[in-house]
Amino acid sequence: MKSTSLSVKENITFEEALALTQEIMSEMETGQLSAAKIEELIGDLVKRKDTARAFFAIYLRDPRPLVDNPSPSIIRALESSPETVTELLVKSLAMSSGMVVHHQRNQDQEAANESQTVRSRITKLIKSLNIPSIQGNIQELYQSITTDRGNYKDFLQQWGYDCEQLKAMEQAIEPLLN
Repeated sequence: MKSTSLSVKENITFEEALALTQEIMSEMETGQLSAAKIEELIGDLVKRKDTARAFFAIYLRDPRPLVDNPSPSIIRALESSPETVTELLVKSLAMSSGMVVHHQRNQDQEAANESQTVRSRITKLIKSLNIPSIQGNIQELYQSITTDRGNYKDFLQQWGYDCEQLKAMEQAIEPLLN
């Protein structure tokens, strides 16, 4: 394993975080990053909401199979910023579920499949993470979807999801409810 010079600079931009995540993924695939370095880099990226969004935008859509089975170092990195990671994963679960329906309506099966993959990866991450608040947030999202009230009502209205999309979200969330 060669040593890598990758690091997260203090004032990293969203665009730089996107590029850095792509580099991290490439070096993970080729075995150039130690578990400790992976944990450090991803942990630094998910500290701030904007750079965490960049990380997830690349990570969840990456075609490499290594994303389908997140390593313990990735899980620990995500657990290091529970509030940011919880908010982004819960909202991303809703959005990817809604996008599956959107793409299917537009007969774009490739994009629908990508959204299904993202939803599946998010579900796996949620199940793998030891973040106590994540379950409560999942339940709050479910409540907002099913009652049109609660903490996620404004988020759902902001994106204009219709009944079919909300039903898809509900079905994606139900297996995660305790």
